[in-house]
Amino acid sequence: MKRSYVGLAMGALVAIGALLSLPGCGHDQKLVSVQIEPQSFTFLSPAGSEQYTATATYIHPPATKDVTSQATWKVDDGVVAINAGLASASPNLGCGGGNISASMPEGTGGSSNVVIGYATVTVDNPAVAGCPGYGTIATLNVGVVGPGSVTSLPSGISCPGTCSAEFPVGASVLLTANGTGFLDWTNCTSGSPTSPECAVTIVAGEVSVIANFQ
Repeated sequence: MKRSYVGLAMGALVAIGALLSLPGCGHDQKLVSVQIEPQSFTFLSPAGSEQYTATATYIHPPATKDVTSQATWKVDDGVVAINAGLASASPNLGCGGGNISASMPEGTGGSSNVVIGYATVTVDNPAVAGCPGYGTIATLNVGVVGPGSVTSLPSGISCPGTCSAEFPVGASVLLTANGTGFLDWTNCTSGSPTSPECAVTIVAGEVSVIANFQ
Protein backbone atom coordinates (compact mmCIF):
# COMPACT_ATOMS: atom_id res chain seq x y z
CA MET A 1 0.00 0.00 0.00
CA LYS A 2 2.84 2.31 0.90
CA ARG A 3 4.46 1.63 -2.48
CA SER A 4 1.25 2.68 -4.33
CA TYR A 5 1.16 5.99 -2.44
CA VAL A 6 4.78 6.61 -3.39
CA GLY A 7 3.94 5.80 -7.01
CA LEU A 8 1.05 8.23 -7.04
CA ALA A 9 3.18 10.97 -5.50
CA MET A 10 5.94 10.42 -8.06
CA GLY A 11 3.37 10.52 -10.89
CA ALA A 12 1.98 13.82 -9.61
CA LEU A 13 5.47 15.32 -9.45
CA VAL A 14 6.21 14.22 -13.02
CA ALA A 15 2.93 15.78 -14.23
CA ILE A 16 3.66 19.06 -12.44
CA GLY A 17 7.15 19.09 -13.86
CA ALA A 18 5.81 18.56 -17.35
CA LEU A 19 3.40 21.48 -16.93
CA LEU A 20 6.14 23.72 -15.61
CA SER A 21 8.33 22.84 -18.56
CA LEU A 22 5.71 24.18 -21.03
CA PRO A 23 6.13 27.78 -22.28
CA GLY A 24 4.43 30.18 -19.90
CA CYS A 25 1.20 31.69 -21.18
CA GLY A 26 2.43 35.13 -20.19
CA HIS A 27 5.40 34.75 -22.53
CA ASP A 28 3.16 33.83 -25.46
CA GLN A 29 0.79 36.81 -25.28
CA LYS A 30 -0.45 37.61 -28.74
CA LEU A 31 -1.84 40.91 -30.03
CA VAL A 32 -4.96 40.32 -32.14
CA SER A 33 -6.37 43.81 -32.77
CA VAL A 34 -5.84 47.55 -32.34
CA GLN A 35 -8.88 49.80 -32.01
CA ILE A 36 -8.65 53.58 -32.53
CA GLU A 37 -11.20 56.00 -31.09
CA PRO A 38 -12.80 58.11 -32.39
CA GLN A 39 -13.24 56.16 -35.61
CA SER A 40 -13.73 59.40 -37.55
CA PHE A 41 -13.28 63.10 -36.87
CA THR A 42 -13.68 66.30 -38.89
CA PHE A 43 -11.78 69.52 -38.32
CA LEU A 44 -14.25 72.21 -39.35
CA SER A 45 -12.09 75.30 -38.82
CA PRO A 46 -9.85 73.76 -40.26
CA ALA A 47 -7.51 74.53 -37.34
CA GLY A 48 -7.67 72.49 -34.15
CA SER A 49 -6.65 69.25 -32.50
CA GLU A 50 -8.18 65.94 -31.47
CA GLN A 51 -6.81 63.27 -29.16
CA TYR A 52 -7.07 59.74 -30.52
CA THR A 53 -6.65 56.69 -28.30
CA ALA A 54 -5.44 53.20 -29.26
CA THR A 55 -6.59 50.09 -27.37
CA ALA A 56 -4.87 46.76 -27.97
CA THR A 57 -6.63 43.41 -27.48
CA TYR A 58 -4.49 40.37 -26.59
CA ILE A 59 -4.98 36.62 -26.11
CA HIS A 60 -2.92 34.03 -24.18
CA PRO A 61 -4.03 35.39 -21.72
CA PRO A 62 -6.92 37.71 -22.73
CA ALA A 63 -6.27 41.37 -21.97
CA THR A 64 -6.97 44.87 -23.23
CA LYS A 65 -4.51 47.72 -22.79
CA ASP A 66 -4.36 51.41 -23.61
CA VAL A 67 -1.35 51.61 -25.94
CA THR A 68 -1.79 55.22 -27.10
CA SER A 69 1.68 56.22 -25.95
CA GLN A 70 3.38 53.00 -27.15
CA ALA A 71 1.82 52.77 -30.62
CA THR A 72 3.46 54.01 -33.81
CA TRP A 73 1.13 56.68 -35.22
CA LYS A 74 0.96 57.73 -38.85
CA VAL A 75 -1.36 59.76 -41.06
CA ASP A 76 -1.47 59.78 -44.87
CA ASP A 77 -3.11 63.22 -45.04
CA GLY A 78 -0.71 66.05 -45.78
CA VAL A 79 -2.86 68.61 -43.96
CA VAL A 80 -2.86 66.76 -40.64
CA ALA A 81 0.01 66.04 -38.23
CA ILE A 82 -0.17 63.35 -35.54
CA ASN A 83 2.07 62.60 -32.58
CA ALA A 84 1.29 60.07 -29.83
CA GLY A 85 -2.35 60.09 -30.87
CA LEU A 86 -2.76 63.87 -30.87
CA ALA A 87 -3.88 64.98 -34.34
CA SER A 88 -3.66 68.63 -35.32
CA ALA A 89 -4.61 70.64 -38.38
CA SER A 90 -3.34 74.06 -39.44
CA PRO A 91 -5.55 76.75 -41.04
CA ASN A 92 -2.79 77.36 -43.57
CA LEU A 93 -2.84 73.84 -44.98
CA GLY A 94 -6.20 73.85 -46.77
CA CYS A 95 -8.50 70.85 -46.63
CA GLY A 96 -8.43 67.14 -47.31
CA GLY A 97 -8.94 63.75 -45.74
CA GLY A 98 -7.11 60.57 -45.04
CA ASN A 99 -6.39 57.65 -42.74
CA ILE A 100 -4.83 57.68 -39.30
CA SER A 101 -3.15 54.44 -38.23
CA ALA A 102 -1.77 53.09 -34.97
CA SER A 103 0.44 50.00 -35.18
CA MET A 104 1.89 47.66 -32.55
CA PRO A 105 4.22 44.62 -32.77
CA GLU A 106 2.29 41.36 -32.73
CA GLY A 107 4.53 40.18 -29.90
CA THR A 108 4.52 36.41 -30.48
CA GLY A 109 7.84 34.56 -30.27
CA GLY A 110 9.82 37.65 -31.23
CA SER A 111 7.88 38.09 -34.46
CA SER A 112 8.33 41.36 -36.32
CA ASN A 113 4.73 41.28 -37.57
CA VAL A 114 2.57 44.26 -36.66
CA VAL A 115 -1.15 44.77 -36.08
CA ILE A 116 -2.64 48.03 -37.34
CA GLY A 117 -5.82 49.92 -36.48
CA TYR A 118 -7.27 52.64 -38.69
CA ALA A 119 -9.46 55.72 -38.31
CA THR A 120 -10.42 58.48 -40.73
CA VAL A 121 -9.83 62.21 -40.47
CA THR A 122 -11.17 65.08 -42.56
CA VAL A 123 -10.09 68.70 -42.68
CA ASP A 124 -12.92 70.86 -43.94
CA ASN A 125 -12.89 74.63 -44.35
CA PRO A 126 -16.39 75.52 -45.61
CA ALA A 127 -15.16 78.96 -46.68
CA VAL A 128 -12.60 77.56 -49.16
CA ALA A 129 -13.64 76.32 -52.60
CA GLY A 130 -12.70 72.68 -53.06
CA CYS A 131 -13.26 71.70 -49.44
CA PRO A 132 -15.98 69.08 -48.84
CA GLY A 133 -18.34 71.46 -47.06
CA TYR A 134 -17.68 74.57 -49.14
CA GLY A 135 -20.61 76.97 -49.18
CA THR A 136 -22.35 75.63 -46.08
CA ILE A 137 -20.74 77.88 -43.46
CA ALA A 138 -19.11 81.29 -43.84
CA THR A 139 -17.46 83.85 -41.59
CA LEU A 140 -18.91 87.24 -40.66
CA ASN A 141 -16.31 89.80 -39.60
CA VAL A 142 -17.31 93.02 -37.86
CA GLY A 143 -15.10 96.05 -37.38
CA VAL A 144 -15.82 98.88 -34.92
CA VAL A 145 -14.35 102.31 -35.60
CA GLY A 146 -14.74 104.66 -32.65
CA PRO A 147 -16.23 104.28 -29.13
CA GLY A 148 -19.07 101.83 -29.66
CA SER A 149 -20.01 98.15 -29.78
CA VAL A 150 -21.91 95.71 -31.99
CA THR A 151 -23.97 92.63 -31.13
CA SER A 152 -25.70 90.12 -33.40
CA LEU A 153 -28.93 88.13 -33.65
CA PRO A 154 -28.44 85.14 -33.82
CA SER A 155 -25.73 85.52 -31.19
CA GLY A 156 -22.05 85.12 -32.01
CA ILE A 157 -20.85 88.69 -32.47
CA SER A 158 -20.10 90.86 -29.44
CA CYS A 159 -17.56 93.39 -30.66
CA PRO A 160 -15.16 94.67 -29.43
CA GLY A 161 -14.22 91.29 -28.06
CA THR A 162 -15.72 88.69 -30.36
CA CYS A 163 -15.72 90.35 -33.77
CA SER A 164 -16.07 87.31 -36.02
CA ALA A 165 -18.33 84.26 -36.04
CA GLU A 166 -19.46 81.53 -38.42
CA PHE A 167 -23.03 81.37 -39.73
CA PRO A 168 -24.76 79.18 -42.33
CA VAL A 169 -24.59 80.48 -45.89
CA GLY A 170 -27.88 82.14 -46.80
CA ALA A 171 -28.71 83.10 -43.23
CA SER A 172 -29.70 86.65 -42.34
CA VAL A 173 -27.85 88.14 -39.39
CA LEU A 174 -29.06 91.33 -37.72
CA LEU A 175 -26.29 93.52 -36.33
CA THR A 176 -27.07 96.22 -33.78
CA ALA A 177 -24.81 99.19 -33.11
CA ASN A 178 -24.70 100.24 -29.46
CA GLY A 179 -23.43 103.72 -28.55
CA THR A 180 -24.65 107.32 -28.68
CA GLY A 181 -22.04 108.32 -31.23
CA PHE A 182 -23.10 105.89 -33.98
CA LEU A 183 -22.63 107.32 -37.50
CA ASP A 184 -23.23 104.61 -40.12
CA TRP A 185 -22.47 101.15 -41.48
CA THR A 186 -20.21 100.03 -44.26
CA ASN A 187 -21.34 97.00 -46.28
CA CYS A 188 -24.83 96.26 -44.95
CA THR A 189 -26.86 93.98 -47.23
CA SER A 190 -30.08 95.90 -46.68
CA GLY A 191 -31.50 98.78 -44.65
CA SER A 192 -30.40 102.36 -44.15
CA PRO A 193 -26.66 102.74 -43.52
CA THR A 194 -27.43 105.24 -40.76
CA SER A 195 -29.85 102.97 -38.89
CA PRO A 196 -28.43 101.32 -35.75
CA GLU A 197 -29.56 97.97 -37.18
CA CYS A 198 -27.78 96.37 -40.12
CA ALA A 199 -29.09 93.25 -41.90
CA VAL A 200 -26.39 91.04 -43.42
CA THR A 201 -26.96 88.06 -45.71
CA ILE A 202 -24.22 85.45 -45.30
CA VAL A 203 -22.53 84.37 -48.53
CA ALA A 204 -19.75 81.82 -49.12
CA GLY A 205 -16.31 82.90 -48.00
CA GLU A 206 -16.17 85.91 -45.71
CA VAL A 207 -18.44 88.92 -45.14
CA SER A 208 -16.99 92.06 -43.56
CA VAL A 209 -19.05 94.87 -42.06
CA ILE A 210 -17.83 98.04 -40.31
CA ALA A 211 -19.72 100.14 -37.74
CA ASN A 212 -18.53 103.74 -37.58
CA PHE A 213 -18.83 105.80 -34.40
CA GLN A 214 -17.70 109.32 -33.51
